[in-house]
Amino acid sequence: MPPLSLILFLLTISYPHPSSLSSRVCPVRCVCYEHANLVDCQDQGFAHVPRGLPHGTWLLKLGGNNLTEIGTHAFVGLWSLRVLDLGVSKTQYIRPKAFFSLSFLEKLDLSWNLLTTVPVDFSSSMTALKELRLEHNYLQRIPPNSFENLDSLEKLDLSYNQLEAVGPGVLKGLSRLRQLHLQYNRLSVVQQGSMDMLPGLEVLQLSYNNISQIDSDALAPLYSLAVLALEGNNMHNLKFKTFISLHTTATHIQLSGNPWSCDCELHRVFSKILFVRYLHIDDYRNVTCHEPPLLAGYSLAWVDSRLCVAETATVLVITVTVLVTVVAAVVMAERNRKRKDRSPLS
Repeated sequence: MPPLSLILFLLTISYPHPSSLSSRVCPVRCVCYEHANLVDCQDQGFAHVPRGLPHGTWLLKLGGNNLTEIGTHAFVGLWSLRVLDLGVSKTQYIRPKAFFSLSFLEKLDLSWNLLTTVPVDFSSSMTALKELRLEHNYLQRIPPNSFENLDSLEKLDLSYNQLEAVGPGVLKGLSRLRQLHLQYNRLSVVQQGSMDMLPGLEVLQLSYNNISQIDSDALAPLYSLAVLALEGNNMHNLKFKTFISLHTTATHIQLSGNPWSCDCELHRVFSKILFVRYLHIDDYRNVTCHEPPLLAGYSLAWVDSRLCVAETATVLVITVTVLVTVVAAVVMAERNRKRKDRSPLS
């Protein structure tokens, strides 16, 4: 049996210390944790993606650098990469095929950057991606088909951008998407066709946009929708058909913080929605009137029954006035007829 000292020497050769090993294969200014397959290059002032990254890297942290541009084939050779953090890196441009070869990537963080758009082939080769974070950028538009290859995507965060529309085709191919975050953008309309082919979507965050209109069948394809957040938009009125088109088990809706124009019709729509067993307006008590001025600031739940009473009373007054006028006209006509009948000339 070999002596203990020889065994320890052989073990040292087979399993070198992580720091000494990483110093040989790791890019300068990065820290490589060999046994964890983790490479930490964050906050090091990199202007480009460093070369010489270990091919077996599973998690790569590049956040907090000065990566103005993510170049073509920037991560070539990193076939094992699962998580890529590029947050807070001052990134303005992503070149075509920038993420080529990342076919096993599951999470991509591009949040808190300076992006105004993404390339048309953005999703090319990233078929395993499950989470994409693009929040806190300056995205003004997403080209159609940019996300079409993200077959496995479950969470897409586009919040805190400058998107004015998400047109038909933008979300094409995201059949496994469960969470879509679009809050704090500049959306004005939820277009019919924009939510097509999202059968698994459970959370749709649209709060704090400028939405004033939801097309009647825009939400109809969302069979699994559990949460629909619409608070803090520019909605004055509502159509019952918009929500009755949802065929879900249970959908929780938030509608407070909109400038509602409170009238009998709005009361009727909300009453119908509240009566549907699978639709739940969670913040109904916080839905307040903006118009008419007399009701501004009052809860719709407090004034709703009075709205139709007032309208009914108005209708009754008008109806009675019309009836009185008609009766008076008939009486006058009858009197005139009788006078003519009594006239000597007749």
